[in-house]
Amino acid sequence: MRGERRQARPPSGPLTTMPVTPKRMPFMGHIAELRRRLTVTIIVVAVFAVAGYFFADQMYGFLVKPLRTVLGDSPAVTLKLLEAMGIRFKLGLWGGIIAASPVIIWEALAFFLPALKPKERVWFLWTFVAAVVLFLAGAAFCYFLVLEPSAAWLAGQNGEMLRYVPTGADLITVAMYFILGFGAAFEVPVVVFYLVYFEVIPYDKLHKNWRVVWVVLATVAAMITPDWSPVTMGALAAAMIALFEGSMVLVRVMLSRKIKNQREVLELDEEEA
Repeated sequence: MRGERRQARPPSGPLTTMPVTPKRMPFMGHIAELRRRLTVTIIVVAVFAVAGYFFADQMYGFLVKPLRTVLGDSPAVTLKLLEAMGIRFKLGLWGGIIAASPVIIWEALAFFLPALKPKERVWFLWTFVAAVVLFLAGAAFCYFLVLEPSAAWLAGQNGEMLRYVPTGADLITVAMYFILGFGAAFEVPVVVFYLVYFEVIPYDKLHKNWRVVWVVLATVAAMITPDWSPVTMGALAAAMIALFEGSMVLVRVMLSRKIKNQREVLELDEEEA
């Protein structure tokens, strides 16, 4: 009828009409949704982990390649009879987590999708792609540039008083903690984007207090790195700071209208005060 108001249609498109989750659901629905997404994630990781068990030799050779400076020409050793089997399971699990990282990121992001407004949901796919690319970039940065000098520095701490005997379990644990830590730390641009987008911290405040942000990033780098060596912490802190500065440039371009509105609101508040 003419007198009735038409309901506004939500914006359509491949990013907003994707059947990821319902837009609204009750509390118990969120619990069921969380359980479902955790189940999917665990199943995918388990499948990749079982497959990785049969490729443990290849994964081990790939992981310890940057650690040849501390391993030398001799192979790593095992100290217990059951340790070799445990190493294979651990390699399968770590490999499963890395291989399933796109699925893990997808399920984590999709769980929060119902809380977003229609105009905010358009960023879902872009956020997913950016998060996966940044995680893999951080893992590659660690593997090719950081792992070898960090391992050499750590082994050098033995000096003349100690002799390091590399075990297979120790090598893969160090390598995977480093790789996962760097992969997670490289998500700085995604965090910065949504801090500004949801107006948790205005862009101008982040830009003005860059020194504080640098100190916070350096502190986070020290907390993430498992060895506290200046090589690892320095490389991670420098990478995170560079990512922060790059993301600030990107945010200024992509969210120019929102930043302008934030400035206008701030000016009005100052005038009223």
